[in-house]
Amino acid sequence: MASETKVAIKNLYKIFGKNPTGMINHVQNGISKQELLEKYGSVLALNDVNIDIPARGVQVIMGLSGSGKSTLIRHINRLIEPTSGEIIVDGQNVLDMSKTELREFRRHTASMVFQRFALLPHHTIMENVSYGLTIQNVSKQDASERSQQWIDRVGLAGYENYYPNQLSGGMQQRVGLARALATDAEILLMDEAFSALDPLIRTDMQDVLLGLQEELHKTILFITHDLDEALRIGENIAILRDGLVVQKGTPQEIILNPVDKYVTDFIKDINRGRVLRVSSIMESKKLKNGPEIEKNMIIEDALQIISNAEVSEAIVTENGKTIGSVKLGRMITAIARPSEKTGQITNYR
Repeated sequence: MASETKVAIKNLYKIFGKNPTGMINHVQNGISKQELLEKYGSVLALNDVNIDIPARGVQVIMGLSGSGKSTLIRHINRLIEPTSGEIIVDGQNVLDMSKTELREFRRHTASMVFQRFALLPHHTIMENVSYGLTIQNVSKQDASERSQQWIDRVGLAGYENYYPNQLSGGMQQRVGLARALATDAEILLMDEAFSALDPLIRTDMQDVLLGLQEELHKTILFITHDLDEALRIGENIAILRDGLVVQKGTPQEIILNPVDKYVTDFIKDINRGRVLRVSSIMESKKLKNGPEIEKNMIIEDALQIISNAEVSEAIVTENGKTIGSVKLGRMITAIARPSEKTGQITNYR
């Protein structure tokens, strides 16, 4: 059953410069981002972006610096106004909202976590976390109780009366996350939220987010330039280049079938055995005998089971029931680097 779409981004363009609307025709006629800048002094930030973001899931938008990913996320809550297009949230076009409707949308529906924390420096941690509730006109006592709940959940109990500059970067980002969650918004917008953190702290924050998501099931739009982070967090990934979506899909789909060299270059150095799952390469053929492997097991672990059993095939199961099989050769092929020529691996023997 297909997932319900929470946010639908349709035919979205953003062009900075003089007469941006007039520039759309040039873009639609095939002018490149560089040519648009050189000939007309306009910057193409988003080029006909179409993405359906499933409800209660994690959608990752990734790309190199300048690809348009941060510009895109700021369109969801209209921190940036588009040149053309639609952003539909629960059936309503955000771009048609009045100032009052937009204010309520930002207060109650979409919360944002920024890369550089964006905390209020002269307010305590409790006051920072309570900020969104305060502008929702929640009573001081209720706001304090709800904020305390989220301060505790992100591991900052005891720091309520500290100020942001007294905390480490990782702790400050926990404050930003708690502030976003405290409003109980259905949509969480995270713009490079962990990229300013040291690697170990970054991994820790990813764990915090994934742990909370297992319980809360928010609709999360997560921006990153880091593929490892995208693969770890994202249920769906969209890759941008020069404002254009070049590929969309699950982590498995993107790794197994990168569409071009740009995407191939992104994925070529990752440990495929720790990302790809048996379900992505299994066959429907059922075996009577052999070791059993659960369909969501990563290939690296599955290879160990087959190796220990000294066989070339294994039974694939789901909830204890046999659903297919997987061959050793397919697993080895799947974890090899993609072809430099095509960017794809399709020869599973």
